[in-house]
Amino acid sequence: MARKADGQLSHDLLPGEKGPQDACGIFGVWAPGEEVAKLTFYGLYALQHRGQESAGIAASDGERIFVYKDMGLVSQVFTESDLETLTGKLAIGHARYSTTGGSTWANAQPTLRSTNSGTLALAHNGNLTNTGDLAERVQKNSSKSGDKERATTDTEIMTALIAGQHGESVEASALAVLPTLEGAFSIVFMDETTLYAARDRHGIRPLVIGKLERGWVVASETAALDIVGASFIREVEAGEFIAIDEDGLRSHNWAVAEPRGCLFEYVYLARPDTTIAGRGVYATRVAIGERLAKEFPADADLVIPVPESGTPAAIGFAKESGIPYGAGFVKNSYVGRTFIQPSQTIRQLGIRLKLNPLRDVVAGKRIVVVDDSIVRGNTQRAIVRMLREAGAHEIHVRISSPPVKWPCFYGIDFASRAELIAAGLEIEEIRRSIGADSLGYVSLEGLVEATTLAEDKLCKACFDGVYPIPVPADTTAGKFLLEQA
Repeated sequence: MARKADGQLSHDLLPGEKGPQDACGIFGVWAPGEEVAKLTFYGLYALQHRGQESAGIAASDGERIFVYKDMGLVSQVFTESDLETLTGKLAIGHARYSTTGGSTWANAQPTLRSTNSGTLALAHNGNLTNTGDLAERVQKNSSKSGDKERATTDTEIMTALIAGQHGESVEASALAVLPTLEGAFSIVFMDETTLYAARDRHGIRPLVIGKLERGWVVASETAALDIVGASFIREVEAGEFIAIDEDGLRSHNWAVAEPRGCLFEYVYLARPDTTIAGRGVYATRVAIGERLAKEFPADADLVIPVPESGTPAAIGFAKESGIPYGAGFVKNSYVGRTFIQPSQTIRQLGIRLKLNPLRDVVAGKRIVVVDDSIVRGNTQRAIVRMLREAGAHEIHVRISSPPVKWPCFYGIDFASRAELIAAGLEIEEIRRSIGADSLGYVSLEGLVEATTLAEDKLCKACFDGVYPIPVPADTTAGKFLLEQA
């Protein structure tokens, strides 16, 4: 049973560049005797950075599954009374950024479907690459069964495929469907009594397992485990399926693992207090900054970050270079989604709503400003302009990732290749475009080295164009493929 909150929240972003949009955040908990909906709420709160368009929670009382979801941030969607209606011993939750299907309530997750053995609720992080073929299969099955509901997201397609199986259980149905899915996916799902999770054979999107005193947690990042008091046990392996119920945790390897973890998780997507593959993201980002200082030194007076994602790399740059580190911007932590649409005058101010330079800190100084990436270049252009207006004498831009030249088809909504500034311009041309005195990107080799992982265990497609999973020949429809069908 799915419910929508009374008021439709605005989900327009405030002005500024549309940079790399986060892959979704997923969370699941099996914990008899605990307030599972509240645990899920706080887990999603910890994962809010991965998706800010909509949020939802499904919970089971052992007989029925109830889903509550709406557009907006986790804190906007749920009230205390909402959570109190979601009782039971297991729940799953989702914080969404749309990578397949538009940003609408109908596409909010978890999805819900009836099966021949009960009810299925599912939440997904990633992006399938054979969505078109799977959609045709769902359509054929729907025609035979008389089901008129049309899937508009790859999450709904997965849910429909599992629900449409004639297996004796959700577990059997899922194990039959998983080998037919291509692309990147980490999923949590549930029936009335059991929590399930699975990861694609390449393990592109993260997924971890934690242990509560009286239960288990599955989440996109270890930071979410910390928030709810769960101890990190291990990652869900690439190609692994797990089930958690009153008998404990059991696991199946549904595919031979070919690990290709997303390299961009280390640069931008994951929280700095998360651990991936045994390596803390914060330590990795500091190491990237140190490598950046070696590869592109600057004669400057001060190193400042573009908060927040540029902060650890800026600390590393300052440490390696010996240039003092300082805060050059004040960030408005409350800029996000709002009920009030900005006026044209406010729109023209753009990024100033989020960042404002500290004039007393930067005036008259040669500044190194460290950021995580350049996508279209609009943000960096605005940052350089603000620093010059604040009196900075020189501005040296340093980027803690290589040039982003290729779009992602595995769960990050980058701009199209035509819109990526590095796909059409050389570095010197980009420097002139953003107005910096110098510009340096960390090398791909340096970035990989900072993760301490083997290069062949990482997906680097947005940097080198080498896609570990074949992508559709026609990508022009983008994330609206199913809605245009």
